[in-house]
Order: sequence, then C-alpha cells, then structure tokens
Amino acid sequence: MSTLGHPRVHLRLTDSTNERARALALSGAPHGTLVTAAEQSEGRGRQGRRWSAPAGSSLLMSLLVRSPPALLPLIGAIAVCDIAGEQAQIKWPNDIVVPRAESLTKLAGILIEGRPQEGWAVLGIGLNVALRLEDLPAELALTAATLGASTEQIEPTLTRLLEALELRLSEPAEATLEAWRLRDALRGREISWSRAAGPPSAEHGRAEGIDGNGRLIVALADGGRLTLDAGEVHLVSR
Repeated sequence: MSTLGHPRVHLRLTDSTNERARALALSGAPHGTLVTAAEQSEGRGRQGRRWSAPAGSSLLMSLLVRSPPALLPLIGAIAVCDIAGEQAQIKWPNDIVVPRAESLTKLAGILIEGRPQEGWAVLGIGLNVALRLEDLPAELALTAATLGASTEQIEPTLTRLLEALELRLSEPAEATLEAWRLRDALRGREISWSRAAGPPSAEHGRAEGIDGNGRLIVALADGGRLTLDAGEVHLVSR
C-alpha cells in the first residue's frame, strides 16, 4: 500500500484540486497530502488551458510533494503510463496520449505548480478513466481518449496510481529518463513550436528524444540541434 494519499481531502465539487492542494501546502500539510474531486468548475491544464471533464468521469487529483525531484514532471507522466496500459505514450513534456490514425489523442494531463524556494510542489493529474467520448462536444471528442472503464474503477485506479508514483519517486534519475524514453510519442517525428519571445513565429524540426535534464532535443533542417525546456509542441501534419 502506498504511503502517499494521507491525509486525503475528497470533494464532490471544487474549483480546482490544485488550488485546494496549494492552500494545504501553504498551511503546512505534510508530504503525500492528497486532494481529489468528482468534479471541477475551474480545472486547469498547461499553458493556461481549461481541463474539462463531466462529473464522475475522471480521476481528478492533486498530490503535495515535499522536496520534489527535478524530474517530477516526467515522473508523473511515467506513473500514469504505468497504470494506463501499453498504448499510453507521452507527448513532451507530460501529456499522456494514445495514437489514433496520424494524431495523438489526450488521455491525461498533468499540471505542476509550487514554490521551489520553499521546497514543495503540487502534482495535478486529470485522467479520463470512465469518460464517454460521446458525452463531449464534437470538437473535444476528436482529440480525447479514455480508459473506457466504469465509474466504479476510478477509486481503484487512484490506488494503483499512488503506488506507481511512490515507486517512481524512489527511482534514480537515470531510471526515470529511460522509462520516459520508452514512452516517447514524438521521437523521430516532425514537430512545430512557437518561440517564447519575439514576434509569433512557428519553427519546425524533428524530435530526437530528451536530454539528461528532460529537455526536448530537436534536429533542425540545417543540420543544427537545439533543446526546448518549456513550451508547447505540435505534430506537423503530413
């Protein structure tokens, strides 16, 4: 049994599990404190996006991690893949996706927030456990994936995820990097990204895996290489 998840706060409805977990962190809650919810009204994803899921359809959780490792974003993604099955892959840095035709559909999202200077982070995970794609707006159904389980499986899925997280948090960085690379959804594929500064401009290259710090390595058309340490990347349609 995992020691993570104690104490636990479960809410029928909340604005954001990350917000509740952040408040608990600031009040001195211990490592492993967990906030879960059946529904969020203001769930957040990366890059300021909203994370939407019908009530009771998804595992919505935020875990307080004290003294978080530098590779926590990668660790969270690997742990989700551990319980999601062989089809689950990782779109850098930590979107959990399932290939569908030439696209990647999103099974889970991860958002990490915290105060590194104070030695804590909140690991937020939204995993589509019992989501029915037909319940989503058409435009979202095209880009979403689900485990296709029943709502009764959300709690057992949480238990398995906490166990996977505890195991992965105890591993050395080399093991984390190796496990992440085995689930890499982008390696060898053409991608685009936007520069963080300057005028909007999409750049292109070929994803070549990650370096020892978890940064995305990109091969450029002119033979050069660069690394991305943040931002959003997209597959280039053929």
